[in-house]
Amino acid sequence: MESLAPSDDREPRFHAPPVPLTADGRPRRVGVEVEFIGLPVRAAADALAAAFGGLVREEDAHAWHLEASAIGDLTVELDVQHVHPHRAQQHPLPRLSPPASARLGAALSPFVPRELITAPLRLDALHRVDHAVGVLREAGARGRGITPFGALGLHFNIALPDLGPHTLACLLKAFLVLEPQLRDDTHPDVVARLFAPPAYPPAYVEKVLSPDYWPDEEALAEDYLADNPTRRRSLDLLPLLLHRDPEGIAPRLTDKVGKREVLHYRLPLACVGEPGWSVAADWNRWVAVERLAADPAALDAACRKALAGRPVLAADV
Repeated sequence: MESLAPSDDREPRFHAPPVPLTADGRPRRVGVEVEFIGLPVRAAADALAAAFGGLVREEDAHAWHLEASAIGDLTVELDVQHVHPHRAQQHPLPRLSPPASARLGAALSPFVPRELITAPLRLDALHRVDHAVGVLREAGARGRGITPFGALGLHFNIALPDLGPHTLACLLKAFLVLEPQLRDDTHPDVVARLFAPPAYPPAYVEKVLSPDYWPDEEALAEDYLADNPTRRRSLDLLPLLLHRDPEGIAPRLTDKVGKREVLHYRLPLACVGEPGWSVAADWNRWVAVERLAADPAALDAACRKALAGRPVLAADV
């Protein structure tokens, strides 16, 4: 099995997807978002700058950017839209002044996660996220997946090999087939499952897994929106659909959505406070989805097996 191996063999191995390049021959990239608690955002940005260099720049009291570091551009912010007064509003509430936003953020800080956000990374640089997580942990960041106030997410923003409807349908089929196992792997106990994104509606799953389901771009978007007009899905297609058809999609959305040319995989949990924790295991689970999607015979067999009510495991495909 091909890996995106870091230079140190003691580090976790990141599996390579079956298609490492985009349709125009460029290396694919993935952005990573890692939530944590405990460490203030300014202290987190300073710790990352001390480790990786770069210039720390303040956006507001609760959002700091590290530019031109050894691992690329990074952002550390409080994960609450209302405390970032200079950003475009995607809610109906009045805009707060910077001082009011700063006070609100300070009041919410004990209860709301911070978020490390990377710029899109080459796949062979994913291990650098683990290095950044280690720096944050040493500086005092905490979190083991679940807090009394909710889940701490690990999200991947994944650039696709191409944007054709066939590729997207294959990935969606493969993901829906493997999602039950992914949920068991990432949310192993009852408490964790309480915070997992809701599953796709059964009727939608059955429609997509049908051997005859190979829609064009418009039909794929229409079917997805009809049953999933929310970001609360473990594989969120809304940013990609909005990127491709902003005029047709935007009026139908009620959630905050930014258009991006990526798939937003948001099922995993972040465990920054756990020594030795790596994002590799969850990345490798995603790669299993891509490998199934890239094998037409295996994908067809897996879809038929899932439609018959039999579980499909990544190890079986």
